Amino acid sequence: MKFKLRDIGARIVMPTLALVASSGINPLHAQDPFGLLSTENVALVSAVTDEGVQSEPGGTTDESESEATVPLADYEKLLKRVDDIEESWTAHQESLAEESASKKKKSSWKMSGRVHLDNWNFLESDAGTNFLETGDATDDPEDRWDFRRIRLEISGDVPNNMIFRTQIDFNNPAIAEMKDVFLGFTNLPNNQTLLIGNQKRPIGLDHLNSSRHNVFMERPLAVETFNEDARRLGICMHGHTDDFSYGWHYGAFLLENINTDGRYRGDTQEAGFYGRLTTNPWYDNVSGGRGYYHFALVGSLNNTDGDGQSDADDNANEARFRTRPLARSDSRWWNTGRIAGADEYQQFGYESMLNIGSVQITSEYFGQTLQRDAVGGFAGDDLFFHGGYIFASYFLTGEHIPYNRARGTIDRVKPFENFFLVDRCCGGTGSGMGALAIALRYDYLDLSDSDIQGGRGWAMTAGVNWYWTAYSKLQTNLIWGEINNAGEDQAPSAATTGVDGDFTILGMRYMIDF
Repeated sequence: MKFKLRDIGARIVMPTLALVASSGINPLHAQDPFGLLSTENVALVSAVTDEGVQSEPGGTTDESESEATVPLADYEKLLKRVDDIEESWTAHQESLAEESASKKKKSSWKMSGRVHLDNWNFLESDAGTNFLETGDATDDPEDRWDFRRIRLEISGDVPNNMIFRTQIDFNNPAIAEMKDVFLGFTNLPNNQTLLIGNQKRPIGLDHLNSSRHNVFMERPLAVETFNEDARRLGICMHGHTDDFSYGWHYGAFLLENINTDGRYRGDTQEAGFYGRLTTNPWYDNVSGGRGYYHFALVGSLNNTDGDGQSDADDNANEARFRTRPLARSDSRWWNTGRIAGADEYQQFGYESMLNIGSVQITSEYFGQTLQRDAVGGFAGDDLFFHGGYIFASYFLTGEHIPYNRARGTIDRVKPFENFFLVDRCCGGTGSGMGALAIALRYDYLDLSDSDIQGGRGWAMTAGVNWYWTAYSKLQTNLIWGEINNAGEDQAPSAATTGVDGDFTILGMRYMIDF
C-alpha cells in the first residue's frame, strides 16, 4: 500500500524536508533545535523523491492522476517524526514561557558611570577676586587639574513595578559623596513615578539635565545658588500626560545636605516643598524632534532653622546662598553666609528652551524672598535675591540637542559621524570629524540686599563642545566677568565695605560615560 505525498504535506513538514534534501544542505550544519533536519529525515525524503512519479502503462503520464506516493512504512515513520517535532516545539514554547515568568520574579540591574577630568587656568584676577578666593588680596587663585566626577551607578528594576538607583561619586577618593540613592514605584496612575530617597529637587532646568549632556562645563550662577548641589533626602512624584504635552514634578525635601554622611540629626525637621510644571506645546515629530519648545514654571516654600548658630541642634538647615564663578575655585565668591534669624524663604522662576534644528536658545530666571528676625546684630528686613541666564548654541556639523518629553530635560547628542583616525589597509589614513558645537551664555546674579553683601555681578561664557562620540566629548569654556559688593562670608572688614573684582578663567573638560 502506498500513500500520496499530499497527505503528509498537509502537515507542513514534508515540503521543508524535501527542500532541504534537494538543496544538498548537510543536516549536521543546520540550525535545527527540534531534529527537523536529522540525517534520518533527509535520507527518508531522498528515498521518497528517488521513487519519482509512477506513470500509466504505455509510457504516458496522466497529469490529472499521476502523483508521487510513499510506502506505508515510510509514511508512518514520517508521521511519527512530525509528532515528535510538534511535541518538541510545544515543550520549547513552555520552557520559554517558564523562563520569562521566572525573570519577571527576579530583580534586574545594570552598572554605569562617568569620568570628568578638568583643567582650570585663572588667567586674570585682581585684589578683590584674590581676596574672595584665598582671603589674601596678594595671593591669586591657583591653576589646577581636578577630577570633577568619578561616578559609579547601579540601577535596576524590582518586580513588579519598583526601581532603584545607587550612585556614588569618588572625585575625592578620601571622601565619597552620595548622589542619587533612592527607591521608587513606576507605572502609577496618570503615568506617574514616585521616588523616595536622595534625589534632585525639581527646580532649575540646568540642574535637572544630566551633567553628561549639559552645554557648558559648570551650571549657571543662579541655578547653583538657589538649588545648591540639587540633591536632598525627600519624596517626589513625577508624571506626564499621555501625549507628553504636560508634565509635573512635586515633592517634599529636608534642607540639610547629607551627601557625605547620609545622616540627618535635629530636634526639628525643617523642610521645603518643591514643584515644577512643564509643557512643550511644539514638538516636531516629523523631523525626529529637531524642533521643539519647552516652558516651565517652578517654585518652592522652605522653612529654615533661623537660630541654628545659637541652639544645640546638630542640623544645618540654614538659609545660605552661594556659588563659584562658573569654575571649580576653592571658595564660593558669591556668598551670603548663613543668614541669622532667617525663618523661611520662597522661590519662583521659569524655564524656556527653543530648539530649531542646530540652534538652541535657553533661559531661566529665579527670584527669592526671605523673611527673618532681627538677631545677632543684623537687621530684620525681608530680603530679595534674584538671578538668571540666557544662552545660545549652534552645531557647526548639523546635529541638534534632543529633548526628553517625559522628563522635560535635554537628552544625549548623537554625532552624525564619530571621531576617529586610523590607518587604511591600502595605505593612507581614514578619519571622522565627530560633532562640533559653539555656545555663548550670559549670567547675572544679585545676592546683595539690605545689610547682606553676598555679591552682585555678571559673567560671560564662550564654549566649544567637540563630541567624539555620543558618550564622550571635550568641552572648552572661556569665562570673564565681574563681581561687586561681595565678601559677606569673609572677614568682618570685608563685609563692612564690600569687595569688587574682575576675573578671566579658561577651562577644559575631558568626558566619557558608559
